[in-house]
Amino acid sequence: MRILAIDVGTGTQDILLFESAGPIENSPKLVLPSPTAIAAARIGRATAARRPLLITGSIAGGGPCAWALEDHVRAGLPAFATPGAARTFDDDLDRVRALGVTIVSDDEAVRLDADRVILRDLDLDAIRTALAAFEVPTAFDGIAVGCLDHGEAPPGTSDRVFRFDHLARVVRARNDLLAFAMAPEALPPYLTRARAIAAAAQADAPAAFMDTGPAAALGALHDERVAASPERLVLNLGNMHLLGFHLRGRTIASLFEHHTGEVTDAQVETFARRLADGSLTNDEIFHSKGHGALHLDRSLVAPGLPPVVAVTGPRRGRLAGSPLRPTFVAPFGDMMIAGCFGLLRAFAEVHPWARDAVEARLGPLAA
Repeated sequence: MRILAIDVGTGTQDILLFESAGPIENSPKLVLPSPTAIAAARIGRATAARRPLLITGSIAGGGPCAWALEDHVRAGLPAFATPGAARTFDDDLDRVRALGVTIVSDDEAVRLDADRVILRDLDLDAIRTALAAFEVPTAFDGIAVGCLDHGEAPPGTSDRVFRFDHLARVVRARNDLLAFAMAPEALPPYLTRARAIAAAAQADAPAAFMDTGPAAALGALHDERVAASPERLVLNLGNMHLLGFHLRGRTIASLFEHHTGEVTDAQVETFARRLADGSLTNDEIFHSKGHGALHLDRSLVAPGLPPVVAVTGPRRGRLAGSPLRPTFVAPFGDMMIAGCFGLLRAFAEVHPWARDAVEARLGPLAA
């Protein structure tokens, strides 16, 4: 069985091709620039060449590509976008127009003389080309994908509030990290980015989706040092988002989400300690430009930290030497692929026919 797991972040897309026939350590792995970083580079080339820009494709991750588009417009250069792609920058197309972008139909786009940039979170052709260059077979029995989706918030609702309300809704319905594992057709309509990447995957093979934050936490549980402790904090310091969980097994006692660039190292330490002792408040996180905090099970509340503070993510180095005494996780020897291991578990949750093959290589997962 061969399952492609793709964890799409802001800085990188982390890829694991799970092959059940051999050791997990031998599975092909890639850590590549993220789709939004690739798009940003292409937009930047159009800006440098003083060329009009046309953005097409589907809703995808923003950040770097949005900043590049703003630079293009500030340079006094024309920018056009089709409606589906334009929603990458804002769900409200009038706000995209206010940025200086002209919204055009697909028919109008065909006739434009402009440098074209296609937005998409999943480029299977490119991945297959990379794998084929090393004689790796490119037929997949399944595809597991993950990204962070703020969701299409109603007018007047904060994207940060809407995003955290979604996280809270999922775990209140079923308190288990695996509750975030979803079939493409089960994704809520408001998760427009998630639905776009899941649909692209499902067009090729059976697919599953999981939000990147819970996927990283689930992947961290595969580190032997983390697995040995039934209770732990897991902090995922991504390039853009910071997500913290207080866990017993896969059960969530509490969680919070913030923006990695909006917090100091001292704040991360304080938030972690207060997550563990139950005193971290939603208002404290939100009013410091984060998403929110939620306490679900206060039976684990106690002074001090749990036995293990597991840290993962590309910004984990910020906590080197921290008083938290973090355990830098490396499931199956590789921190950057932690989210992919979570995605594999998500795929097995959504598609039970894959469960035995996944568990045979990753081992049992504590409840």
